[in-house]
Amino acid sequence: MNTPAAAPGPQSVEQFLYEKRQKIYPREVHGLFARLRTVSVLVLLGLFYGVAWLQWDDRQAVLWDLPARKFYVWGWIFWPQDFIYLALLLMLAGFALFFFTTIAGRLWCGYACPQTVWTETFLWIERLVEGDRPTQMKLDKAPWSARKLRIKLTKHFLWIVFSLFTGFTFVGYFVPIRELGPELLRLDAGGWATFWTLFYGFATYGNAGWLREQVCKYMCPYARFQSAMFDRDTLIVTYDPGRGEPRGSRKRSVDHKAAGLGDCIDCGFCVQVCPTGIDIRKGLQYECISCSACIDACDSVMDKMGYAPGLIRYTTQNVLEGKSSRLLRPRVFIYAGLLLAITCGLAWSIAARTPLGLDVIRDRNQLFRESDDGRIENVYTLRIINMDRAAHDFSLTAGGMDGVQLVLDTDRIQAAPGEVVDLPVRLRVEEDAIRLRSTPVTFTLVAVDDGDLSATTEARFLGPAP
Repeated sequence: MNTPAAAPGPQSVEQFLYEKRQKIYPREVHGLFARLRTVSVLVLLGLFYGVAWLQWDDRQAVLWDLPARKFYVWGWIFWPQDFIYLALLLMLAGFALFFFTTIAGRLWCGYACPQTVWTETFLWIERLVEGDRPTQMKLDKAPWSARKLRIKLTKHFLWIVFSLFTGFTFVGYFVPIRELGPELLRLDAGGWATFWTLFYGFATYGNAGWLREQVCKYMCPYARFQSAMFDRDTLIVTYDPGRGEPRGSRKRSVDHKAAGLGDCIDCGFCVQVCPTGIDIRKGLQYECISCSACIDACDSVMDKMGYAPGLIRYTTQNVLEGKSSRLLRPRVFIYAGLLLAITCGLAWSIAARTPLGLDVIRDRNQLFRESDDGRIENVYTLRIINMDRAAHDFSLTAGGMDGVQLVLDTDRIQAAPGEVVDLPVRLRVEEDAIRLRSTPVTFTLVAVDDGDLSATTEARFLGPAP
């Protein structure tokens, strides 16, 4: 079959679903919010890199020992049975995010998100090696030379070293960091430790060095559902069009009001300092991470022009429209109440936590058996978990049935700090005392040297039908 010839006309146009990425060169900015962001970065990085090296009672202060299933946090030792605390902590973090987002927008993204913190650090290294924004742009446009290659290799070398140290520190929270360092240097570390050091280092290098704002725009889900927590009384970084428009360049000596101009001189500094490359003057955009760099940049320009600061500022949509705005509103009280309840519950449960676990495992090979003296006997294995920082001797008692006898194969029950002891025990009772086929019984374990350290758990005693 013959294909009809294409009709003469304009050339076909190739269209792309995604715009090719244009590298963003954020201009360095100074001001109140820049200082706050610097303090936040230094504090968070200091905690991340420093806490791993702290010691507590001859061990690492914070260590998630997965093979031993022990989680050390300062003076506490947590076990998999304490998963409820992690769940409460995650709930606390989630509601804290909702609370602060409802009040002041994306504070987390602008000041505390790991992507922001490490990207700020990589940008600082980049400026240290390549220079300021115009110098970087000029260097990237220049043809390759020995000088350009040296500068680029130096920057990436520092990035890689910093990334590997980040991966090493991350793994140091799961493997004792004072042992991990020499092992890595000797190439003697385990396969998983080496893998996760390289993997996390590569992730840091890729996300903070190369992807940067792409993570915030296309990979982070928070930008997509933030609108569910925003309302017209949420503080956001925004441009005041009523004051700034119509924008236009002018000399400082010009009476811009008489010339029919707004306060915005269209210098573009707010765009140049934005780490995601947006123009805040176009209104609220999901790419905005509320880093407030545009506020500092605009305020510095307003100061030079002799205008009042605040053309770009933290404010609400209601204020911009001349309406009244409320900081305290129902959703704020709801989130605050949930935060307070979870915080109090978590603090109380940890403070009242007994560092002793007692689990009962029945012998499933037989329901019950008859002893030599004619009594009915059940066999159990008690799993004792000493979560305290000291060794203890324990006494064990049983109750719940008349005349129940506890039989042990040992004269001493002892558990070292962090030790799990499996203790076989037997319960015997006269057949006449059995009223039900399945009767609840209790085991109570008490530390000999500390009566407050005790645990009680329930089991079932099975016997013949009465």
